Amino acid sequence: MAELTISGDTHPILKDDYASEWMGIEVLALDDGHATIRMRLRQEMLNGFGMAHGGMIFAFGDTAFALACNPASAKPGEAGIDSGTITVASGVDINFLKPAFRGQVLTAVANRRASTGRSGLYDVQIYAADPGAGAGTPQPAPAGSVPTATVPGELPADPATPAGELIAEFRGRSRTISKK
Repeated sequence: MAELTISGDTHPILKDDYASEWMGIEVLALDDGHATIRMRLRQEMLNGFGMAHGGMIFAFGDTAFALACNPASAKPGEAGIDSGTITVASGVDINFLKPAFRGQVLTAVANRRASTGRSGLYDVQIYAADPGAGAGTPQPAPAGSVPTATVPGELPADPATPAGELIAEFRGRSRTISKK
């Protein structure tokens, strides 16, 4: 099973997240307002057409969104899981651009675009690559940039761009609330 860790530390929201564990999500990078994750598409994640079920792509993007919204540890006076608040989705939109297939490796790159008070706006790009495409670990796109996909099987032109084809764009609106 894929590790839900970064340098041995588990993000607090993943501790009891059995859906992300079942999907085999691996956290590659976390920063304030940013997350990069990946998973491999398995047979039980496919729809009747033999391609990734839209709900799987959505759930994968939603996990990247949640990780970008919630710092692993809040600084004093800052909203966060440790401070008694959590940030949740107030609404999301997803656009499916291309299908993904069994065995492909998905990478989701989530970045905060704006935040005001308790509300935030995040974009998540989801890429699919054949195993071994773009050798190495996909790197997060710089905050504020719009990553561009590469040709499957080729190394990314820019190391900050994940290997693979862009298959979905996810936009999330967040709201920080009291943890009850």
